[in-house]
Order: sequence, then structure tokens, then C-alpha cells
Amino acid sequence: MRPATAADLDAVHAIYAHHVLKGLASFEEVPPTRPEIERRYREVVGQGLPWLVAQYGDAIAGYGYCALYRTRSAYRYSLEDSIYVHHDMHGRGIGSTLLDELIRRCEAAGYRQLIAVIGDSAHAASINLHASAGFLRVGTLRSVGFKFGRWVDSVIMQRPLGSGDAKEP
Repeated sequence: MRPATAADLDAVHAIYAHHVLKGLASFEEVPPTRPEIERRYREVVGQGLPWLVAQYGDAIAGYGYCALYRTRSAYRYSLEDSIYVHHDMHGRGIGSTLLDELIRRCEAAGYRQLIAVIGDSAHAASINLHASAGFLRVGTLRSVGFKFGRWVDSVIMQRPLGSGDAKEP
């Protein structure tokens, strides 16, 4: 587990493109270009937010990052996590390791809420991953996406960071 660098972005791009083309974790239908992935990466790390990669041997087995949940100022203590694991590397604890480290880093930086927006209410692996890290399911947005010829839900999960809303920042 380590912070991502620009040299990792080819692997990140390949992992994400697979998820876009084959799964419902992302509601994008066309994989973004490699330069677009780099733009997103630079935006996140430019805001001082974590973007991590998990190495398995010499390969990048997954990545995760936290971005601003929303850009309006009152949301400034809330982040949204994104985690993607290489399709051949599921079931090895990579997602939970990434999520645990993202939580640790975001708490250390003073953020108070972490939101997960999970594509597809049937995506048990991601829902269970987040639940095991202390996230609570706070809602389901029914049929907000249409991908692969069907309507798809988004599941919203939330976890307090640090003292959460128990005291002012």
C-alpha cells in the first residue's frame, strides 16, 4: 500500500476501464482516456487528498482515493471514497486494505464523514466491504442509472471519521 504516482496511472487506467466496460461499480459507459485519468488524479492529490495503490508482487492490484463529496463550502468535511480492484485479484483483502488506509488518512487530515456511493444495490461485495469498515447504509437511490440495458440503483453508505458530528471542527 502506498500513495499513487503518475507512473501508476497506466495500471489505474486499465483497472478502471475494465470496471466501466464490465461492471456497474461505475456509471460511466465509456472508459475515460488515460489523460483524463491523469487529470482526475492530479485534481485529487492537488487538494491534498489520498490516492493510493495496492501492489501485489510487481503489479498494481487495485487503487482507491477520496475526493470531495460535494464542492460547496459546507461540505468541506465530507469525502467520498472510490475503490477499484483488478478483476483477477478479488477476494485477497485488497479492497479492505485500501479502504482501511483511506479511512486512517482522512481521519488524520481532520475530515468528519466518508460517503460511499455504490453502483447497483446487488453489489454485495462492495456493500459488505463498506459495512465491515463501519459504514451504515443510509439510502438507496432507485433506478438512477441505466447501463447494460437495465435500470440500476445507487446505494449510499456513510461512516463518521474521528469524532464525526459529536463536536464542531
